[in-house]
Parts: sequence; C-alpha cells; structure tokens
Amino acid sequence: MAIHRRFYVLVILRVLLLVVMIFAFAFVFGRADMVINHIIIASVIIVQIIEMIHFVNRTNRELARLFNSVVHHDFSITFRDGKYGKSFKELESSLNAMIESYKAVKIEREAQYHLLQRLVTNINIAIIAVQNNAEISIINPAAEKLIGETGAKSWKILERLKPSFTQLIEEIGDNGRKLAEWKIGGESKMLSIDVSTSLLLDLPHRLIIIQDINQEIEQKEIEAWHKLIRILTHEIMNSVTPISSLTETTQSMLRNKDGILRKAPELNDEVISDIEFSLRTIQKRSEGLLEFVETYRTLSKIPKPILAPVEIRSLLASVEQLMREEMSKKKILLNVKFNTTTEVVPMDRILVEQVLINLISNSTHALAGRPEPRIVLSAYDAGRSLIIEVYDNGCGIPDKVLGHIFVPFFSTRQEGSGIGLSLSKQIMSSHGGNITVKSIPQVETRFFLKFKESD
Repeated sequence: MAIHRRFYVLVILRVLLLVVMIFAFAFVFGRADMVINHIIIASVIIVQIIEMIHFVNRTNRELARLFNSVVHHDFSITFRDGKYGKSFKELESSLNAMIESYKAVKIEREAQYHLLQRLVTNINIAIIAVQNNAEISIINPAAEKLIGETGAKSWKILERLKPSFTQLIEEIGDNGRKLAEWKIGGESKMLSIDVSTSLLLDLPHRLIIIQDINQEIEQKEIEAWHKLIRILTHEIMNSVTPISSLTETTQSMLRNKDGILRKAPELNDEVISDIEFSLRTIQKRSEGLLEFVETYRTLSKIPKPILAPVEIRSLLASVEQLMREEMSKKKILLNVKFNTTTEVVPMDRILVEQVLINLISNSTHALAGRPEPRIVLSAYDAGRSLIIEVYDNGCGIPDKVLGHIFVPFFSTRQEGSGIGLSLSKQIMSSHGGNITVKSIPQVETRFFLKFKESD
C-alpha cells in the first residue's frame, strides 16, 4: 500500500508541475518580449512529459518482468538497478520480496512433489492415476509389477495390452470398491481394488488403488483355525476326559488288590451296579461326542443357496407368524417394520428364514428376566443395499466375547451348540452379503443382515 500511495503521489506531483508549466506557458504565450521564455517553458514541458512517460513505463516494465518471470517460472531475476533514484527503491524491494515468496512456494511445492513421488514409488500398494480416461499421470512400480506392463502412459494402450485388467477396473466404475482374484506370475492373489474419481481443473481424474490382501486373509484364516481348534479341543476333551476316567475306574473294579482279574463269582451286586453305571455314563458321553461330530459335519456342509426373487414384506410376515406363538408364551412383544423401497431381493428363502429364526431365538434367551421384553424385526435401505435388522432390548453381549460369537462352537450359554451364528454367517456369505452385530451390554443388541444390491 505504501508503494501504491507513493507511486500515485509522484504521478500527481508530476501532473501538477506539468499543469503549472502549461499555465506559465499560456501566460507568456503571444508576448513578443518573452520569446526566450516561450522556448524555455516549452522545453521544460516537453522534458516533464517525457520524464513522466518514462516514469510510468519504468513501473510497467518492472511489473511486466515480474509477471513474465511468474508465467515462465523463472525466479532468478532481481530488481536492484538503483539507477532510477529513491522513487523506485521501495518498488524494487517489494518486487524482490514477491519473487522470493514465489521462489519459496515453488521450492516447497517441488519438495512436496518429490516426497510424494518417493512415497508413491516405494509404497507397496499399486497406485494408478488416469486423467480424463486417457492419460496415465501416475503409475508406480507396484502397479507395473501387478499388471505386468512397464512405462504405460495411455489408458487406451493399456486397454489393448491388458484388456482383462482394464475391464476389471471398468466394471467397478468411477467410484467403488471390489475384491477380485488376479494371477501374478502364475500365482493367484486376492486383491482389494478401490476406485475414486474427482474433478481437478475441470478434468476427471480417476485414482485406482490396488492392495494385495492375501497375507491378511491368510492371517485371518490362521486365527480362525486356531480359534476353531481350541474350541474343538475343549469340547472333545470335555467328553474324552470322563470316558478315560470311568474306563480306568471300571477296570479297577474288575481287578483285586493284587491287580489280578476277578472271577465272575467274586463280583457282587454293588460292583456290577457301579460297572453298569460307568458304562451307561461312557455311552452317554460317547453319544454326546458323536452328536458333536455330526454337528460339525452339518456346519461344514451348508447347501448352496438356490436364489429366487423373494418379497421382503412377505418374508418378514412369514417369520413373524412362525414365531408368534413362542413369543406369546414368553410374553415377548415382536414388532415388524417395513421401511424400504426394495420390494424383491434374490435369495434362498428357506436359508434366510433359518437365519432370522435363529437370531430371534437367540434374542428370546437374552430377554429372559428383562422388563418389557421386545424384539423388532425391520427392513430398510442403507445406501443402495437392503438391511434386515433384528433388535432386542435384552442383556446384550459383553465386549470381551463380541468378537468371538461367529466362531463355530463358541457359545455363552451352557446348553448352546455354538453353531447357529456361524451357520448364519456362512449363509449370508453364500448370498454375497454379510452379517454384523452391535451391542450395548444391559441395553440392546442389533444384528444386521446386509444383502448386496440387485442387478
């Protein structure tokens, strides 16, 4: 602002002096005795005009130099001539400050760009940026290794060289996420593909991020197997330990103090009764173990769903009718709510009904002894997906066991088999959906069945 004011003051001062000289010239004009004065004043006026033009043009030239340096990103120029007097010192100082400021911004941007380039190059996640569906502006080594093509600069060329890859991306669209199987060097990999599109300078830029999640999946599978083995071991040991103990006890009954097998006449009614009781207990535990193994076999042989269009309203009404009598006996209020624009969803009705009945049955156990027990079965839209929710105001699920409830044979109830929720999860997974849970201990529990969007 100081430079701006100083420039105007100097211009106004020059204009005033020019006006004064013009008035002086007008005063002496036409007088024969002041011919010399005519020449002097006219010369001064001409010099003033030339000096003012030069003054204004000097400022314009300096500003033009500044603008050209910014346009061409040339920040090596300086404004330190010093031969134009004090009137330009402040202007030159400000122009130099602007150049230094632009230079600092450019250096910072260059540093950020090189840091970004280094991150993109060294990160172990495939990154591809496509501008206007044509030019590939970014493709890092991880992406080149993934698609098996280096130096790709055009999406059209990539479509011709790697049609399977580009088709997979196009199926996701401008925005979306997908898990897909991809072969790299003959090895099958599970990929998580995330596509997002944004407008930059009025041009669409599509960012494709691809991550190999094989290791994560394998780790989760190992953890799941460890949980399953622990539970299986626990259940089998619970059955085998008493069988082993009773067998040893029975053997001891059949031998005398010296360890010699007794003869039949040596066995009295009490010993025979104890042996019979032990054998009956062994039989019971053996049958329990066989039942457990049969249950495991059932869990591992879930039928493949037969998909057919199912009316959601009819499905909820059917489940409500099936559970009405049991809810009435236990004095539990069962409400059904329908708040979705999705009328029909492809599913295996029998399997999904089994899931809903299992969830409602679990809720009845959670509601035992609770005041004003209530279950709500509802259907609603979440984005472009259908959600069927089972809510109860029961005792809830403790945080420490919430992460284990879908593990086979895990149960918080002594009489529970621990396969209901695991079956439900597998059934929903076979439908291309999932099942999740949210619970607040001593307040509520909500199970969510999410069905994939219909085509």
